Amino acid sequence: MTAKIEIIPAGRLPRLEDRPLEKRIGLIILATDHTTEVDFRRMVASDRVGVYVSRIHYANPVTPENLLRMQPSLTQGAALILPDEALDAIVYSCTSASVVIGDRNIETAIHAAKPGVAIVTPTAAAVTGLRALGARRISVLTPYTIETSRPMADYFADLGFAIDRFTCLGLADDREMARIAPDEILACARQALAPQSDALFISCTAVRAAQVAAGIEAEIGKPVVTSNLATAWACLRLCGDDRGRPELGQLMTKPYREG
Repeated sequence: MTAKIEIIPAGRLPRLEDRPLEKRIGLIILATDHTTEVDFRRMVASDRVGVYVSRIHYANPVTPENLLRMQPSLTQGAALILPDEALDAIVYSCTSASVVIGDRNIETAIHAAKPGVAIVTPTAAAVTGLRALGARRISVLTPYTIETSRPMADYFADLGFAIDRFTCLGLADDREMARIAPDEILACARQALAPQSDALFISCTAVRAAQVAAGIEAEIGKPVVTSNLATAWACLRLCGDDRGRPELGQLMTKPYREG
């Protein structure tokens, strides 16, 4: 028989800090997403900034109809991120769905669970980033079909950007988009840029473009904004991190101004 072990209560309760980490970023990502968490761990997470993830249901193929079906899940997805605790920002990490659902509708749905929090979408962050880079004429590269790319072309055009060239790769499964090899992203980016454009935007949070953005810039001689690079940049700036990190791309050297 094991001897009874005496368990001694501490003489006092430990001091508690307000937060385990100073800043908190929430990510709402697709159940099928391979890339966003990896990119945010590399670019955003630190001893100061915590990244907390909620996944919501998504079923391929990537079509406007399937993207729109995610809207009802956004409130619950936000509610599951550190319930009853404040966040510094929440990212809805799907570029094509942000276009179809609409930035304002996404903000409304997330605020139903987390009122007052800063909302970041890849589309709004990309627009802010392109403007921070002084880009008015852009080229766009997406992994999507023409059907899914069309609303995105209209989105940027409606916000005043001149689109010199819009290239889509014709994929319909976001898991395949995540498997595009980095050297293929570089090759596609090189072909997608129109010479007269001020910058290149590479869409889709599944595509591993943020990993090679600086390398693409070195090849094409123009600034590159990607979905995950833009949201990471916005989140860092919202958390008060204004460091220039040119090794991640020109965007990471710019200040962030909403609106």
